[in-house]
Amino acid sequence: MANSIRTCLWFRDGRGREAAEFYCSLIAGSRIEKAFSGNAGQGTFSVIDFSLGAVPYQILDAGPHFTLTEAVSISVETDDQAETDRLWAALTAAGGEEGVCGWLKDRYGVSWQIFPRRLTELTMSSDKSVSNAAMVAMMKQKKIDIAAIEAAVKAAA
Repeated sequence: MANSIRTCLWFRDGRGREAAEFYCSLIAGSRIEKAFSGNAGQGTFSVIDFSLGAVPYQILDAGPHFTLTEAVSISVETDDQAETDRLWAALTAAGGEEGVCGWLKDRYGVSWQIFPRRLTELTMSSDKSVSNAAMVAMMKQKKIDIAAIEAAVKAAA
């Protein structure tokens, strides 16, 4: 059964298919599902349905009417620091921008948060000293460095 709900990202520069292919190359279990182009009387458009790790997305590449914003982002919880580093490097390359606390904007203008699963475990700990120390350490970082966060938690204990 096809997914009937998708997050749609509006692209304005004719690079939607390129972006979808790039994203699918980064995350296991991802694929382009279908794509089509047309003319709506006021210009051409493309629609690309794809999934990232089985989560459905859609890119509507339809001109300058709307812009992407950090108010919508793709959040990726990674298995480890190596995966965090790999995705961070790929997504910030070729014009991407680093943000704080694991946030970045890729070369297409899409906002992402990339963080290791261990960060969630530490920041959601029922031990308030652990969660607070992890949050304080995370707030000082751009790309998440889980070893530095674990060191801050240990030092606070």
